[in-house]
Amino acid sequence: MNKYEAEFSNLVRAFRKRHMGKGPSKINTTFCKKWAICEMEGNLSPVEKFIASADDGKQMLRSARTEMVKDMYRKNHPVEMEEFLGCHFVDLFVDIDIERDFGMSIFVFDEDIEQKFLKKE
Repeated sequence: MNKYEAEFSNLVRAFRKRHMGKGPSKINTTFCKKWAICEMEGNLSPVEKFIASADDGKQMLRSARTEMVKDMYRKNHPVEMEEFLGCHFVDLFVDIDIERDFGMSIFVFDEDIEQKFLKKE
């Protein structure tokens, strides 16, 4: 992870903490073409872990979390990320493995950020 990917990880953590009350404990970001791919560990709050312990809690929590995270970015445009990357946020794909507390978010931008930031290294 280069310094730009590391800084993007910090922006994701801060955004989630501000809008969800808690950010992931660990984020590893990789820029790939127009995508910022974030692998995230330590996403769940203690209450979410408790909900996941119920029989139907895992699927309910996974569904709610993925839709709520996407909705959070629709309602709170990630301006800080756009300013940092110098391009526009287009879309977000999200998934989480509740049992492992491991999530993936793929941020899609309107420019090739991999090319843009590999040149700066």
